[in-house]
Amino acid sequence: MDSDALTVVVATGNAGKLSEIRSALGSSGWRFVSASELDDSWPSPEEDGATFQENARIKAVAAHERFGMAALADDSGLEVDALDGEPGVFSSRYSGPCATDGQNNQRLLTVLEGVPEADRAARFRCSIVLIAQDGTETVASGACEGRIGFEPRGDKGFGYDPLFLPLAVPGKSMAELSLAEKNRISHRGAALDALRELLNGL
Repeated sequence: MDSDALTVVVATGNAGKLSEIRSALGSSGWRFVSASELDDSWPSPEEDGATFQENARIKAVAAHERFGMAALADDSGLEVDALDGEPGVFSSRYSGPCATDGQNNQRLLTVLEGVPEADRAARFRCSIVLIAQDGTETVASGACEGRIGFEPRGDKGFGYDPLFLPLAVPGKSMAELSLAEKNRISHRGAALDALRELLNGL
């Protein structure tokens, strides 16, 4: 794989995700552009997979076929033990198909009302699928353990970051970490590290 000339389309319109990917893999020499940068009318495919990996593959295949170039997609979400793994693959639309991060966070706080700190264990999971220009697929995954707080904290990140208190950084929410700090411990950072190791071995 010629990393000096490789441009990878990232199948997302989420600026936060793109920033994390560029931060984690930018030194590899690859250039990452979002699908929406290449085509602002590009429709994100329906994510109807039963797992994060299935949804990541759906998006990567769609971007690869649409743009004819290497494509990367991730699907990630939050699993809360007290909710039997919810919201899971429905994390981004937990309170409805067009839900905002704030609405999803508020619903999570509502359904966990009365649940004590000891029972608020949770984890972020991430699956990444990279499809090379020749169609070769590489899959990587990562997780970050933590618990759900009782109120939003911090103004960085996105999604459930203000509510998620990672075990690796006691006393802080994910939204209180710098991007570099987050990438060192996050589910997406772990998945990107795993992806880099896999690609270095090709």
